[in-house]
Amino acid sequence: MGRMDKENYYLDIAETVCQRSTCLRRKYGAIIVHNDEIISTGYNGAPRGRLNCVDMGECLRDKLGIPSGERYELCRSVHAEANAIISAARRDCIGSTLYLSGRDAKTGEYIPDTTSCAMCRRLIINAGIKRVIARIGEKKYTVTEVRDWIFNDDSLNIQA
Repeated sequence: MGRMDKENYYLDIAETVCQRSTCLRRKYGAIIVHNDEIISTGYNGAPRGRLNCVDMGECLRDKLGIPSGERYELCRSVHAEANAIISAARRDCIGSTLYLSGRDAKTGEYIPDTTSCAMCRRLIINAGIKRVIARIGEKKYTVTEVRDWIFNDDSLNIQA
């Protein structure tokens, strides 16, 4: 048995973090790593002190039939990436890598198109994070250079 590569090592840690998620739809875990040191972790869940969806037993977005990726303002959760960034100092984030792992809360399956939402992308850019590595299968992942999100600004394609 060979030694596990660094990407899957950190993705496994992010996956462990996602087990703390309180979302009834999708569970995400994120860790920020700089110079081979874990700077912070985050998972998706309601802001501190507020009831989580698992505590309430329902997801408003599910109840209203809102598709994944839409109407985030109705979601109770703070995203995993945002929580990891909130818990880190910017000076530690500059040049770092964010590892992201997600699973469907109902089936436990990996989310094959795991990526950060537009709002989290903005936070990642401003935090100075250099790359995002997202798990899309048991040992499969994508690598995104954050500069690509800067130069390919998806917010310019929104129709009013």
